[in-house]
Formats: sequence, C-alpha cells, structure tokens
Amino acid sequence: MRYFLDPFGCAKNQVDAENMMAHLNASGWSAAGDAADADIIIVNSCGFIESAKQESINAVLCWRKLHPGKKILLAGCLAQRYSAELAESLPEADGILVGTGEEKLGVRSEELGMRIAPHPSPLTSSSSRPLLSLPGSAYVKISEGCDNRCSYCAIPLIRGPLRCRTVTDIVEECRGLLARGRKELCSIGQYIGSYCDGGLGLPELLLAIAQIPGDFWVRLLYLHPAHFPIAALDVMERDARFLPYFDLPFQHASPKILSAMNRRHTAEEGLALIETIRSRFPAAVIRTTFLAGFPGETEEDFAALLDFQEKIRADWLGCFAYSREEGTSAFSMNSQVPLKTAVQRKQEIESRQIPIAEKNADRFIGQTLDVLLEEQYAAGEQGGEHLWLGRLYCHAPEVDGAAVIIGMKQAQGMAGEFVSCRIIARRGIDLECRSEYVDSAR
Repeated sequence: MRYFLDPFGCAKNQVDAENMMAHLNASGWSAAGDAADADIIIVNSCGFIESAKQESINAVLCWRKLHPGKKILLAGCLAQRYSAELAESLPEADGILVGTGEEKLGVRSEELGMRIAPHPSPLTSSSSRPLLSLPGSAYVKISEGCDNRCSYCAIPLIRGPLRCRTVTDIVEECRGLLARGRKELCSIGQYIGSYCDGGLGLPELLLAIAQIPGDFWVRLLYLHPAHFPIAALDVMERDARFLPYFDLPFQHASPKILSAMNRRHTAEEGLALIETIRSRFPAAVIRTTFLAGFPGETEEDFAALLDFQEKIRADWLGCFAYSREEGTSAFSMNSQVPLKTAVQRKQEIESRQIPIAEKNADRFIGQTLDVLLEEQYAAGEQGGEHLWLGRLYCHAPEVDGAAVIIGMKQAQGMAGEFVSCRIIARRGIDLECRSEYVDSAR
C-alpha cells in the first residue's frame, strides 16, 4: 500500500508529518511521489488561524475532486481540534486522524477498509525519519504544547500543555541527523525558552549539544521574550556553532494590548533584551512577529507598535492580522477591530519593514561568510558557472530572504553543503554572493 502526504502548517507540524511517515513506513507502507500513484492521500492540516483552516479543508476538497476513488484522510492540528465536527461536516474525507495533542494517533473511521499504524507520541522523534526540509537542514522539536495561554492563541487547545523531551533523547536525535549529513539543526517548540528536563533548562541542553563534534549550525527558533534564558547567551558566546539568530515574537508594544494578550512582557523589557543581545553579539540577527488588529487596538495602540518597530529595527518581521478563534479568551472580548482595519494595519507594518530589512541587509556586503547551499537555480554552460540558492546564518529556513550564489564551478553533489562566499550585493532583501571554490573537506 502506498500513501501520499500533503503537508501544511508550521515547522512543528512538519516534524509531526515526518514522524507519521516514518511510522507508516515501518508498518509496511511506502511513500508515493505523486498522489495519482497512492492508495491513500493524507492531508496534514494546520488549524492555527482561519485562513490556514480553510486552506487545509480546500486541500481535502481538491484531492477529492481530482481523485474521487481514493481514500483521503485529514490529520494534523485541524483534525485534532475539530475531529467530531469534521467527521460530520466533511464527507469528502474518509477518515479523521487524531492525536496531535494526545499520545497516539488513530483512525476515526471504520469505513476505510485498511489499517493505519498508530502515530507515536508527539514527544517521540526519530533521526532516521524522512525529512521534508531542503537539503542540509532539519528541525529538532524539543518540546510540545504550551503553558503561556496567550488570549488569542488556540495552540494550547490543540497541542495541550507544555511537555519536554529529555536532554539525552534530543542529543541522540541531533547526533543521528548530523550522521546523515545534515549541517543545520533548527531547535523548535512552541517557545523553546521554557524548555525543562527536570532541573535542566535550555542552557543545559545547549551545553549538551555543544559536546557533539563537527562543523554544523544550531539555530534557536521561537524564544518568548518573557521566558528568555539569559544564561543561554553564555553558551552561545563560547560556541560559534550556535548562530546569533534570535527569533523573538513580541506581538505588540502597547501596554494595554500586551496585557489583554496575556503576554507578560513590556515593550521596555523587549528593548532591553534586544540591547543586551546586540551588545554581546554585534552580528546578531533579530526576527520578530507582530499581531495587528487585536480587540481593543486603537490608533494610539497601533502607533505604539509602529514606534516599537522603528526602535527595534528587526532584520526580519512577520505580521499577522488578528484571527478570531473560538475557545480563546480573546474571542469574546469587546471592541473587535474590523478585519479590513486589521489587514490595513498589517500592510502598513509590512511596508515600513521593507526599508528596515534592506538597510540591515546592507551590512553584510563585503563580508565573507559560509552559505548553506540548498538548490541549483540555473546551470551554466559546460565548464561555466552555475547559479545556486542558499542561506546565510541570517536566514532561517523558508521565512527570511535568501543567498543567491554565483561563480559556482560544480553543478552536482553540492546541495546541503557549506561553501565560503563573499557577499557582493543586495537584490531586494536577498543577498548576492560569489564563490570561487568549494571547500569539499568541510
């Protein structure tokens, strides 16, 4: 039997999909490269905000239209949160897989006529699993769930409270991924600064990872400003493999809105944290996210957010328009901001961020840095140069800009490897790099 998996959502959902594939493969299934060749199609859904929910449901409807005779399953966050409702309202799906926030994954339909292996615990991850990342990189999920209870967020309703993997288990996975040739390990969780294994926190986990020999990057993603472990900076200063890339989702700056969001930090504390980071890491790259249009957000509140944006001058900034999610405390708040206004504010933040990101990127011009090659963009004539795409330390997978590498002399066997490049220009938010050689011994 063959399956085709259609993944949606965040990096955490991607790891869930990879582990699901590993479990299916171990149970005698095999992955199909094309849905037309599969016996069953699995949509691994996202249920974070309304647009993501609709995208996942549309995927089921689309696959049903394209392949009316195949079995289609809905898995992931949307399936977990609305399993009963979808079982009744989405007949296009033959089954609903549940278990994202539980300890196993089972089939909620007796009409499939086939056996699907149970999904492992969301805290179980295998370094030998299929990887959906681009070459060279892999996500390492160190925790599951969240205890922050931000008033707008449905994640605790979907994935449950915070649970953390052991340091030993995480280090073992890191070693296994590096043995497979991966060069970048992206540590993820809902907020990894809250990581705890008994009396061990994120700094102790980083110390354990630092004992692994080799030339690789470790990128820390999703560090809640209110739970930032300052001691982790000490480890990062001593080991340059921990990239000076700081993903700090501030969401807002207005005291009133931050309080209503239940964010437990202030704009002043955020500014102080960034000042500390930049003073200790002159090459630091800051990424953040904002949420525009939260209930009760006035023009004055929005002005405070714009002022904060200008003060922090983040290298990368993503902005979302508030999505009203049932089950969250913000759902029933008064003074809901019209969606049109929220979208307009989102667009203004994005527009203001472009010149900031471009100016910040200019500082890399003239530097020689390692680039992680991901894919060949264009092949040159025989014996000529090849154009490649990759990422510098300032680029997280998929969400930031990219490095465009010219001057490559080899076209094959390079994806997933480091190459030393000189940054020669900025093109929009991307950086143009030139390489005259490939250090194949790295």
